Amino acid sequence: MLAARRAHSGGRSTRVWSPHPRGKHAPVAPRDFDELLDRAAERGAERCLAHFGLESGSAAKDIRELRDLLEAWRDARRNAWQTTVKVITTGILAALLVGAAIKLKLMGGAQ
Repeated sequence: MLAARRAHSGGRSTRVWSPHPRGKHAPVAPRDFDELLDRAAERGAERCLAHFGLESGSAAKDIRELRDLLEAWRDARRNAWQTTVKVITTGILAALLVGAAIKLKLMGGAQ
């Protein structure tokens, strides 16, 4: 935190401090720290993929298939809602037409 403030305020070269195994802090150059973070992130991503069974070479294909499946599910859900609204709207309009026909005695209702 202090190193970040110094870097922005004075433009001086700074060092990032990392924990040392004996409880002390050892200076680490920002470039080395970035490399360390990149390696840690890559290892974490590999572990995560392995946890979900996607560590093989076909992981990209599997993820694409999962995305396609999710997109198909969303399309099906949207179509189900659209169909439900159409059925309800058609039912209401049909009921209004039948009611109007009865009211106008077009269907041979009570005379």
